[in-house]
Amino acid sequence: MRVALCNEVIRELPFERQAEFAAVVGYDGLEIAPFTLDSERPHRLSGEVIRRIRRVAEEVGLQISGLHWLLVAPSGLSITSAEPAVRDKTRDVMHGVIDLCAALGGSYLIHGSPGQRKLEPGREDEGRALALEYFSEAAKRSEQAGVTYCLEPLAPPETTNINSLAEAEAIVRQVGSPAFQAMIDCKAAGQTEIDDIPTLLARHVPTGLVRHIHFNDPNRRGPGEGDLAFAPIMNALSELSYDGWIGVEPFDYRPDGPGCAARAIGYIAGLKESLR
Repeated sequence: MRVALCNEVIRELPFERQAEFAAVVGYDGLEIAPFTLDSERPHRLSGEVIRRIRRVAEEVGLQISGLHWLLVAPSGLSITSAEPAVRDKTRDVMHGVIDLCAALGGSYLIHGSPGQRKLEPGREDEGRALALEYFSEAAKRSEQAGVTYCLEPLAPPETTNINSLAEAEAIVRQVGSPAFQAMIDCKAAGQTEIDDIPTLLARHVPTGLVRHIHFNDPNRRGPGEGDLAFAPIMNALSELSYDGWIGVEPFDYRPDGPGCAARAIGYIAGLKESLR
């Protein structure tokens, strides 16, 4: 199991410093939020910039594991909007970030972006149908790029669209592509799921439909900084021979981003050591 830091946690640092810091404190990779690379056109980075980012990471022994927070920038994106122009713009960004992930050497993309998948009151069914259309196209593009597009269930009040792993898996089955899978976010699962996370893992990982996991606490802080027990989660992943990435994605950084990131990887390293 390799561990990646979601890079927005330390986004105040230049990318070179982000990579150096993550490597020094013990991460294996960086999971990048595209808006941290360019707040206006992250889906249109030049080949030169992409090669530099990948080289910087590789020079300190890190891998760009994947991308997340895909539709934060540019503003005004939506996969459920009634406006064709908005959906066209959103698909264009989706194509760009999928190609960016492949060019950076990443293997997966995480579709969270709760604000960009909200359902408009009175047209919920239409919004869900449009989202399914978007995910089907994302799957095709991901197949072409050789990466996996992962759907992330999130908790209310962030969004009312796709709140459970069961909902996400139902959409994955509808799309029917090996390049489109679900994932588990511990914060969201701890807030919304009836079963605990080890039970969810045991039930869903063997189906082949769950590709990735984010470590964070339902209190929005890092793993080990709340009431959620991560040792049973790590044990479950080990028993399932999980060989994917773990993304560390806190939202409330205490005492600050670097401090939170360093504490998280130290905590996870201790959990991994206990498995030996």
